[in-house]
Amino acid sequence: MQRRAKVKRETAETYVSVEINIDGSGKFEISTGIPFFDHMLSAMARHATFDLTVDARGDVDVEAHHTIEDVAIVLGNGIAEALKDRKNIVRYGYALVPMDDSCA
Repeated sequence: MQRRAKVKRETAETYVSVEINIDGSGKFEISTGIPFFDHMLSAMARHATFDLTVDARGDVDVEAHHTIEDVAIVLGNGIAEALKDRKNIVRYGYALVPMDDSCA
Protein backbone atom coordinates (compact mmCIF):
# COMPACT_ATOMS: atom_id res chain seq x y z
CA MET A 1 0.00 0.00 0.00
CA GLN A 2 1.51 3.28 -1.07
CA ARG A 3 1.14 6.36 1.06
CA ARG A 4 -0.48 9.00 -1.16
CA ALA A 5 -2.49 12.19 -0.81
CA LYS A 6 -4.12 14.89 -2.92
CA VAL A 7 -4.70 18.25 -1.27
CA LYS A 8 -5.95 21.58 -2.65
CA ARG A 9 -6.23 25.07 -1.24
CA GLU A 10 -7.74 28.17 -2.77
CA THR A 11 -7.51 31.66 -1.30
CA ALA A 12 -7.99 35.16 -2.63
CA GLU A 13 -4.29 35.20 -3.58
CA THR A 14 -3.53 31.61 -4.61
CA TYR A 15 -4.68 28.26 -5.95
CA VAL A 16 -2.52 25.30 -4.91
CA SER A 17 -2.89 21.62 -5.73
CA VAL A 18 -0.45 19.00 -4.45
CA GLU A 19 -0.31 15.27 -5.13
CA ILE A 20 2.28 13.28 -3.22
CA ASN A 21 3.29 9.65 -3.13
CA ILE A 22 5.76 9.18 -0.31
CA ASP A 23 6.63 5.71 -1.60
CA GLY A 24 7.42 6.95 -5.09
CA SER A 25 10.55 7.01 -7.19
CA GLY A 26 11.42 10.72 -7.29
CA LYS A 27 9.28 11.77 -10.26
CA PHE A 28 7.98 15.31 -10.13
CA GLU A 29 5.98 17.93 -12.00
CA ILE A 30 6.26 21.28 -10.31
CA SER A 31 4.96 24.66 -11.40
CA THR A 32 4.75 27.54 -8.93
CA GLY A 33 5.77 30.48 -11.09
CA ILE A 34 8.85 30.91 -8.88
CA PRO A 35 11.84 29.25 -10.58
CA PHE A 36 14.08 28.83 -7.52
CA PHE A 37 11.19 27.46 -5.45
CA ASP A 38 10.42 24.98 -8.27
CA HIS A 39 14.08 23.94 -8.18
CA MET A 40 14.05 23.39 -4.40
CA LEU A 41 10.80 21.39 -4.46
CA SER A 42 12.16 19.30 -7.35
CA ALA A 43 15.36 18.58 -5.43
CA MET A 44 13.35 17.53 -2.39
CA ALA A 45 11.20 15.15 -4.44
CA ARG A 46 14.21 13.70 -6.28
CA HIS A 47 16.37 13.11 -3.20
CA ALA A 48 13.54 11.95 -0.93
CA THR A 49 12.18 9.75 -3.76
CA PHE A 50 8.71 11.25 -3.35
CA ASP A 51 6.53 11.45 -6.44
CA LEU A 52 5.33 15.04 -6.28
CA THR A 53 3.02 17.15 -8.41
CA VAL A 54 2.59 20.80 -7.47
CA ASP A 55 0.37 23.20 -9.40
CA ALA A 56 0.42 26.62 -7.80
CA ARG A 57 -0.90 29.86 -9.19
CA GLY A 58 -0.62 33.01 -7.19
CA ASP A 59 -0.04 36.73 -7.18
CA VAL A 60 3.72 36.40 -7.79
CA ASP A 61 3.67 39.70 -9.68
CA VAL A 62 2.89 41.35 -6.33
CA GLU A 63 5.02 39.15 -4.05
CA ALA A 64 6.05 35.48 -3.98
CA HIS A 65 5.40 34.90 -0.29
CA HIS A 66 1.68 34.05 -0.62
CA THR A 67 2.45 31.28 -3.09
CA ILE A 68 5.36 29.90 -1.06
CA GLU A 69 3.34 30.06 2.14
CA ASP A 70 0.32 28.28 0.66
CA VAL A 71 2.40 25.61 -1.09
CA ALA A 72 4.08 24.90 2.27
CA ILE A 73 0.70 24.59 4.00
CA VAL A 74 -0.70 22.27 1.33
CA LEU A 75 2.49 20.19 1.07
CA GLY A 76 2.61 19.79 4.87
CA ASN A 77 -1.04 18.74 4.94
CA GLY A 78 -0.40 16.30 2.08
CA ILE A 79 2.55 14.70 3.85
CA ALA A 80 0.53 14.41 7.08
CA GLU A 81 -2.40 12.83 5.22
CA ALA A 82 -0.16 10.43 3.29
CA LEU A 83 1.58 9.26 6.46
CA LYS A 84 -1.81 8.41 8.00
CA ASP A 85 -1.10 6.58 11.28
CA ARG A 86 2.69 7.09 10.96
CA LYS A 87 3.46 3.37 11.39
CA ASN A 88 7.05 2.24 10.86
CA ILE A 89 8.53 5.72 11.17
CA VAL A 90 11.69 5.66 13.24
CA ARG A 91 14.42 8.12 14.06
CA TYR A 92 17.42 7.50 11.85
CA GLY A 93 20.08 9.36 13.73
CA TYR A 94 21.04 11.63 16.56
CA ALA A 95 24.18 13.65 17.15
CA LEU A 96 25.56 16.44 19.28
CA VAL A 97 28.22 18.45 17.49
CA PRO A 98 30.35 20.79 19.60
CA MET A 99 31.16 23.95 17.66
CA ASP A 100 33.11 26.97 18.86
CA ASP A 101 30.79 28.43 21.51
CA SER A 102 27.77 26.21 21.04
CA CYS A 103 26.53 22.66 20.77
CA ALA A 104 24.47 21.97 17.67
